[in-house]
Amino acid sequence: MTDLRSTARRFFAAAVDRANPATALAESLRQHPPTLPQPGGRLILVALGKAAVPMIRQAMAMLPPPDRAIAVTNPENVADLSDVEVLAGNHPVPHHMSLAAGDALRSALSNLNAKDRVVALISGGGSALAVAPAGGLTLADKTAMTDLLLGAGVDITQMNLIRQQLSELKGGGLLRAAQPAQVFSYILSDVIGDDLKAIASGPTVAPLGSRAMARDCLLSHNLWEGLPHAVQTHLTTPEEPQQSPANSSVTSAHLIGSNRHSLGAVRDQATRDGWSAHIVNDALIGDVEVAATEILAATKSQETGRPTALIFGGETTVQLTGSGRGGRNQELALHIARLGRRALKERWTFLSAGTDGRDGPTDAAGGVVDSGTWQRISDNGGNPDALLRNNDSNAALKLAGDLLITGGTGTNVADVQIMLLSPQ
Repeated sequence: MTDLRSTARRFFAAAVDRANPATALAESLRQHPPTLPQPGGRLILVALGKAAVPMIRQAMAMLPPPDRAIAVTNPENVADLSDVEVLAGNHPVPHHMSLAAGDALRSALSNLNAKDRVVALISGGGSALAVAPAGGLTLADKTAMTDLLLGAGVDITQMNLIRQQLSELKGGGLLRAAQPAQVFSYILSDVIGDDLKAIASGPTVAPLGSRAMARDCLLSHNLWEGLPHAVQTHLTTPEEPQQSPANSSVTSAHLIGSNRHSLGAVRDQATRDGWSAHIVNDALIGDVEVAATEILAATKSQETGRPTALIFGGETTVQLTGSGRGGRNQELALHIARLGRRALKERWTFLSAGTDGRDGPTDAAGGVVDSGTWQRISDNGGNPDALLRNNDSNAALKLAGDLLITGGTGTNVADVQIMLLSPQ
């Protein structure tokens, strides 16, 4: 227990292992098998998200050979699979590859009939990895809007509510494209609360809301005036009534894994190793600076004299005021490094990381910090306060040697935070 940093990494690995998409999907397929095509019908497999490759690989092993199989994932997780078309999109901001991926998915689902069956494998990240702009909108419009939302710290559910209203694929769009075929979806959640409508912007379920709700959300965040004109026009155009395809006659949706399962795995691993382990908050959301304060406050109520693991999960947000590079996990870790060096008396280490292995537009999953982080940044030529003000958490943690780099994990169930406290 003396090496807190390696212990934190090992506990995080337990979280990622619990979210293994192949294992989770195999169990769900055994419990909830899809109906196979009627005679003369076709079986189509589509996978979308950061866990698309391991999920479709598992489905190919357990289901009859499909008539077509297509997977869309992030570039780090692309792999060659026999008889599967694997495409890369871009995340977190969509670009031309995301547009091509969206076209390919819609093409795979076109011209189906009632005898056909579709098995859809959905995981986090799908919102940006495959896009199909609604009529009158361009990829540049959607990219500009995504940049605006990310920079304003809009939470993932609100972001997906807005994105659904600008897409032909999200908010049940995959179902509409597949009609009248039956669709069976298996979903790995990266959304706190596990609302299926919010995961990957809900391509196989009903939308989160309406254009009016999306418009109100943008106005409440003071973002309306910064939107492309075409987006404003689209969101103020009255919606055409359409029957939602998300009903029991055409679809079934199964949750196969989530952040809560992964937090439980951390707790169980820590307990087996002799730690006093507690899940403090499984919905850690909001601004990273506020989240850092909450995490440190939780340390005050813990018993002393025994190694303790405090576990959090969620998806925080960052208010961008600078021009640096980083991500919400790296920035949260840096805030803890700043505050914890004075507030915490025990030996401590804090880890914050994305279970997908990528935090923001960087190659890091997050950061692992301790009482010496702030000084190491200074010792290696950095000004930690200035770097934090510039949202340059990646550079700061790199100077400290505190970046957590795992590479793409092939899964995505949001973020995990672990605070380890050990007696001196």
